[in-house]
This record gives sequence, structure tokens and C-alpha cells, in this order.
Amino acid sequence: MLHIHWIASPGHKQVNQENGVLPHTAPTEDGATGLVHASSGQLEGHAGMSGNHPERYEDATSVVAPSLSGSLSITDMCPSAHSNTPSFSSSSSSIVLPLSPPLPPNTDLLSLLTDIRLTLDVYRAGAAALPVLWSFVPGQLMELQYLRLGSEDDQGLEEALPIVPHLTQLRSLAIRGHCFHDSEGVPLPGLLTALPASFSSLSLLEHLDISFNQLSVLPPCLLSLPLLSSLLLSHNCLSSLPPDIGGLGSLRYLSLLGNRLLALPPSLGQLQALQTLDVSHNLITALPNEIGALGELVTLELSHNQLRQLPETMGSLRSLTKLVVHSNELRLLPACLHQLPLLRTDSRNNPLGRPPTPPPLPPAPVQEEKNIPELHLGSSQHSFSVSSAGCHVFLPGGAELLFPPGCLATTSRLEWFQQKANRKWVWLEEHDILLSHPLELRPHGIKFLKPVEVCVPFHRRRRREVAVRMYGEERWSTLPTEVRRGSSSNSCHPGGAPVRLACSSVGHFSWFMAVARLPRDSCSVTPQGALLVSRVDPGIKLHFPPNSTLQIRTVTLQVLQVSLTEIQGLCGDPQARVSPLLCLSQTPSRNFLQPVKVQIPLPSGVTGLTVDMSCLHLLHRHPDTQSWTDVTANVSLSITHLYAIFYITHFSWYWLWYTTLRCVSGVVRRVYQRLKQFRVQFLVLQRTTDPNQVLLQCLPTNKVDSRVQSLSGLYDGPQPSDLCDMLEGEQFFAGFERGLDVSADRPDCVAGRLSFVFYSSLKNLKEVFVSPVQGHERPVRGQVSFYRGEVPEDLPEELVQRRKGHDSQWLATLPLKLPALSWKEQANGAEERQHPPLDLGDPESGYLTEANLLAISLQIGQDWRSIGINLDLSFQELERIAYKHRDDLGALVLEMLFLGARGRGEGPAGRGAVPRLVEAMVKSERQDLADEIQDIVSLGKTKYSASLRRVGLEEEVSPPPPPQ
Repeated sequence: MLHIHWIASPGHKQVNQENGVLPHTAPTEDGATGLVHASSGQLEGHAGMSGNHPERYEDATSVVAPSLSGSLSITDMCPSAHSNTPSFSSSSSSIVLPLSPPLPPNTDLLSLLTDIRLTLDVYRAGAAALPVLWSFVPGQLMELQYLRLGSEDDQGLEEALPIVPHLTQLRSLAIRGHCFHDSEGVPLPGLLTALPASFSSLSLLEHLDISFNQLSVLPPCLLSLPLLSSLLLSHNCLSSLPPDIGGLGSLRYLSLLGNRLLALPPSLGQLQALQTLDVSHNLITALPNEIGALGELVTLELSHNQLRQLPETMGSLRSLTKLVVHSNELRLLPACLHQLPLLRTDSRNNPLGRPPTPPPLPPAPVQEEKNIPELHLGSSQHSFSVSSAGCHVFLPGGAELLFPPGCLATTSRLEWFQQKANRKWVWLEEHDILLSHPLELRPHGIKFLKPVEVCVPFHRRRRREVAVRMYGEERWSTLPTEVRRGSSSNSCHPGGAPVRLACSSVGHFSWFMAVARLPRDSCSVTPQGALLVSRVDPGIKLHFPPNSTLQIRTVTLQVLQVSLTEIQGLCGDPQARVSPLLCLSQTPSRNFLQPVKVQIPLPSGVTGLTVDMSCLHLLHRHPDTQSWTDVTANVSLSITHLYAIFYITHFSWYWLWYTTLRCVSGVVRRVYQRLKQFRVQFLVLQRTTDPNQVLLQCLPTNKVDSRVQSLSGLYDGPQPSDLCDMLEGEQFFAGFERGLDVSADRPDCVAGRLSFVFYSSLKNLKEVFVSPVQGHERPVRGQVSFYRGEVPEDLPEELVQRRKGHDSQWLATLPLKLPALSWKEQANGAEERQHPPLDLGDPESGYLTEANLLAISLQIGQDWRSIGINLDLSFQELERIAYKHRDDLGALVLEMLFLGARGRGEGPAGRGAVPRLVEAMVKSERQDLADEIQDIVSLGKTKYSASLRRVGLEEEVSPPPPPQ
């Protein structure tokens, strides 16, 4: 008789059998190393303990482990005709088996072997027991049908693998990792990297699980297993599958979860018996068309890949009931899938319905375009030529135009102009901010054979996206925009950092400007539904159910993040909390057929466990009346731990408030209006050398101090005004009062007031010449007041009601001081404040009057500087004129002409000025104006001669001599 038993150290702990934990007793830490002795017909051992933590048995497909309780006695171990068990010799030998946890006391080692099952993956390094059992009871092992091994022990696995091919009766085999964890709870990886070729002898094998290992290729021996029906290869390192995998004709279940697969072979379609295919968590970008041949396929797992489209052949999968394609890059599901009657599809976390992402704009010219000629224009050069070879044009201020080769068939003359940022040239949406002056490129009707890149410089704006707007077809449109740095050779200031450019590709010229807007997320909603997630806050989601629309419509989501302290200060409730502000729009604007699910984060500091539903309000802004309405009672509003969920059928603005205030709608209206405004201050500064020259400016309050400091060396003035509120793009006026007067001939002067348009990122300033009112000789203590223009109807009432003057639209008032005029200024003041009448030339040569100069000045435009230089004006004089009239080109040109003509001619009457003016026009390449001046002078001569004839003073003209 042979007794085989296992002796364990005392101290046991019962382990819960629920949750997949194998029942066994765990020893204390003082257990000894287990030894197997084969001597005198006895096998006994002392269990070792590598740790006192029970390990969880993690495999839902595992066979039931045999009971380890009790002892096993084997009698009559002598060989016979019906037994392959060899007899044991009396020689003594010992084998170390570091099983963990060890067997219970008085338990035989052979108790692990029960009938046709052997489960060793519940013991750490349990694979080492297989060679021991094989050395003693090989015949009993050869009857095994179910075998489970762990693969976390390198030495034990190496000794066990050669034995497995001898177990030719196996029907189920598992060699997998992640069965045990280390002391820190990290799963131990499997170390299996390959299978011996002899595994092909397991001709009866039906189930094989080699998951959580380090296989980089599929073992070729597996392709020779004719009855294999379940193959689990999940969480390995497979990057591809063999092209002859279709030879596994009996395969019904295939799991390749968590590998590195880039594609699936076409032979996969030969697996006619396959019912479940799991290739999720891989890197697959496309499926083969042959997948449509899997007629028995019931479940297809494709989640967490990089799929951009699904093949149309999937419409042949008539047995498919479950398709999981979430977390891919699918923009459209094939229509054929909707014809499968039993199919349920999980397609969340896909950009379904979104238009294809436009290709990125070409980078800055580096290789192909490095030979394109460059053209750097000056401030007075407003026209340039571009040939078919292309050109990279650098405009003053940082703007760039890139004409690729072949964009024009012939050489063309083009022009650029920077327009004033007034409401005539600017179109803004709600919450938009203008970042640049409008750039006009001419001629508007020109068509390019290749897209031309227009780059507009802009001022930085955080937490918003920058877009280029173009005017065309009588409306403004937003272009796809790329933001990048400009060329270092074209910075606004010498040696300064390159400007930021907003670049777009265009096919024709028009007006362009850069704006900052709330980030936009868009998608196209199809009858199959869609999901839209905000880039600003991923917790904001819109779920469009199937059949919510019958036609494709474009939906846009904008999110405005709001400062909590600002909200509390504006509404007067220190307990107020708000969510981000949502703006939802769609094209076409129609109600959805099914309610759209909106998920929005709860206000900061509010959770689903602490929320008081009586203080939670969902506000809706009507797009027509611009009013806010509390719709909490009219929608289905539910709360989770972090989010609020409600359902709507039409789009507008939505805002979630948590406040103790009773009257919510009125407070929200005032707060929302304030969020659209900027806190500004006004400056009125007088030039130190000439107090009559006054600089007026409106600035956001955070820019006032730096601006005053930069101007302090040249200007004096009162302190900046108190804080005022101003809307982006709002018109306001400056009026001079109490003894002050300004020329009303300026084009920006409306009803005696200077017109401004406020843009928060631009300089809202004007420099004017102010004089005392007529007849005022003493020092003047006057003032300049700022007034609103067209007040929006929804402006908060408290802003309109604030006033300190006679005008209810008053904004601010600042004082001015003008010194008394000296006797010379009193005598010549009128001549210095306005240009006196001029009659250039003499009676005999013809007159050029002030009216003539005014007509000519309107045609000069940007060529004034070149003409001034040819009129011998100094550079300092030209710079002074340019600075003095930088907002008024007409006044600038007139002063240049008068300064060049007055007193520069030969003689007291300005004689000789006309020929010099004609010569300056010719040198400046303005022959058209030279011809016009000569025509005016010729007409003057004719009128002079006619007047002499009328009074009888015309000189006698001798008749010509008769012909000879």
C-alpha cells in the first residue's frame, strides 16, 4: 500500500467561496518549505507559505475546481494489465514545490487530480506540480480532459509545457496569466511567449485559453487543431493574424481583445461556424469586406479601435444581434445595418453625423514653396503685381498673403487697404470680439486657379477660438481657420516677436477680419441619431435619439464658462451657483421629432447628494424676445451625482442656476447682459507742447494704467473716468462743452459730436484740435462728455438711468483746460485754425484756387507721402501731419498740399507753385493729376483773357504774315 499525503503548518483561515474565491485554508507566515519524499512507499511534505493573502480566481470560463478537503489513499499500486501506474522504488529523493497557498493538512498531493480534471492555476507556481504528478501517475494524467495552468512562474511553465502534448485526451486547456497578484495588488503577467509544435497532437482540444500572456505571433500549431471551437487570445501582443487562420473551420468563439492588431486578414471570412468575434481594444482602422461572409455571426465586438467606416457587406450578417462599435471614429453607419431585423447597436462615443474633418492648411512654405519670391510692402504701397510664379506678400502690420505658383494665369495688379473698424465693415455675433481691423483685398471679382492663403494678424484672446470672417454674396461667412505665428521678418516692431496670424484659404478677394468667438462644436444629425460632446467641458453632451429628425440637420453647441465670484457679485446672492451657459443652434431651425437629451454639470459645489431641488432652476432664453424664463416645471429634469439631465425639442440658450432668490428670471437677465459688456474707462489727454491738441480714448479697465504710463511723457490730462459698461461694437460719441469747439467738418463728426465704435481689442482713440469758442479770449475751463449711441433695447435699466448731465445717455465727463491766447495767436488764430483761401499762380498764367485743391486732394489717397516728398517737404513735417490726422485722410492730404504750396512759390503771391505742383505729380507717377492741374490752369487763362476782352484791355494781336 502507498500513502500520499501533504502536511501543512498549523494556523488556518477560512476563505469566502463567493466572488470566485477558491475554498482553502491559508497558513500563517511561519509555514515551512514543502518537501515531497519518495521513500519506503510514502510521500509526505511540509507546506510553504509565500504570503497570507488569499488570491482571487478570475476566469468566468473556468471549469469547477476539485475539492481539496479530505485525504486520498491509493491501495494496490502494483502494476497490472489495467493500470499504467509504475511501481515506486525505495530510493529516497525530494522535490521542492513552492505552492501558494499550500494544501490543507493531511491532504494528499494526488487529491489535486480528480477524475478527468486537473486545476493548478489556483496555486501560485502550480504548474510545477504537473511534472511531479507525471513522474508518478502518468497513466492517470493521460486520461485528463480539462487542464488549467498558470503562466506566472517561468521555471514551472518551462517544465510543464513538454508534458502537455502527451495528454492527448484534453478537450479544454488554459495557460493564462493574471491569476495572482503581487503584494501591492498588481496582477502578475503571464510569461508564455510560444507553444511547442507538438501541441498539434491535441487533436481533441475544443477550448483553449492562453490570455494575459506575451504572445507576439499566433502559434502555428494551433492551426492544426481540427475541433478547436473556442480560442481566447486576449491581452497578448499580437500585431497581426496569419493569413491561413481560416483553416480553423470549427471555431465558434474567437477573442482577440486587448492586442495590437492593425487589421484583420480576409481569410477570417472562411470561419463559417464563428458566432462570437471580439477584436475590441486594438488599433484596427478598417474591416475586410470578407467579414460579410460570417453568416452565423451573432456578436461582433469592435469597440475602442480606430474604425472610420464599416463595410457595406455587413448587411449580409443576418444572424447578427449585437454590434458594439462605440469609441471609434465612425461618422456614418452603413444603411444596410438598419435592415438587420434583430440587430442592437452600441455606437456611442463616435463622431456620428459630423462632417469630415477638413484637411489641415499647408504649413509655412519650407520646401516646395521655398523659391516663391517675397515682396515686402511699405505703408504707402497699396498695390502690387503677382505673376503665375506666385508670391509671398508681407503687408505692414504683420498680415501675409501667400500666392502659390499657378494661382494666376497672367500677371495681375492687386491692391490692399486696411479699413476703419466701424460698424459699416464689421459684423459680430453675440459674444464675438473683434481682433483685427478689416482688411480689404482688391479686385473683389478676381478668381484664383489655386487657393490663396490670407493671414490676418490679431491680438491674443484666451479661452476663445479665433476665426476669419469674409464678406461675400452680401453676407459675412466664417472660414476654416488655422492659427500660427507669422514670419520673424514681418513683426510689427523691429526685433519684436512674430505676430499671431489667423490664416484661411480663399478663392477670391473680399473683406477679411479676425474675430474671437465662443468655441463651437458641431455635428450633423441624421435619422439614425448622433452624439455631440463639448470640447470646453466633456461633461456637456447632447444625445440625439434615432428618428429625432427626418432630414440631416447641422447642430452647433457653444459653451460660456462663467466666473462664480462675478455671478455672486452681480446678483447679490453669496450662495448662488451656476453651470456653464449653453447656446444651442441648428440649421434648419425646426423642432426635433424626439426629445433631445442634454447633460450638463451641476453648478460648482452642488452634488446630487446635497442639492435642494427647490433652489435649482433651469432658465431658457427666448431667441426673439431676448428674455429669460424659468422652465424648471416644464421639462423633465433629473439629477445624478454630478450632472443634471433634461430633455428639449427646440434649441436656444440654457442656463442652470442654484440660488435662494425667489425672482430668478429678472436677475438672470441683468447678469447675462452684464456678461456681454466690458468695464471701460475714458481718457482725455492734452499734448504738453500744444494743449489744443487733445487725445480721446476708451479702454478696458485693465489696460488703462499701462496706457497712461506710456503717454505720460507727451501728454497731460485728468485722471481716467469712473468705470462704465460698454458692449463690443457699440457706438458712442464725444461732445465738447463749456467754451470748447471742434471743427465740424470732420467726417466722423455727427451733430457736433465725434463718433466712436468700441472694440475691446483695438485702440478706440482720436486726436483732434480743440479751440475756444469764437470770441473767447480768457483761459477756458471746459469739458468733454461721452454719450451712448444707439442704446440696445435690452440694455439694463440701471445703466440708462445713471446720468450726470442733460443727456440720459451720458457715460462720463472729464475736464479740459485751454490757456489764454497770446496777442499773436489772437491776430492769427483764425488763419491757423483753418486754411485761408489760396489763389496760386498769377493772372497771366491762370489760378489754382482752394476749391481746385480740394477736388484734387480727393483723388490723391495713399500717394500723399510721395507727393509731399517731391514738394520738398521734410520728413519731420510729413510725420507730424501723419500723426496729427491719422484718423482723417482727407484733412491729412489737404494740409500737405497747402503746406507745400503756401509760401513756397516765387514771389509774394505764390507764383511758381503751380509748376512745382505739376512736377511733383509727374515724379509721383500721378500724370492724371498733373494733367488735371494743367487743365485747371488753362481754363483760368481762358477766363482771364475773356475778362480782359470784356473791359477792352485785351492786347492787340498782330495778324500772321501772309504766305509767301
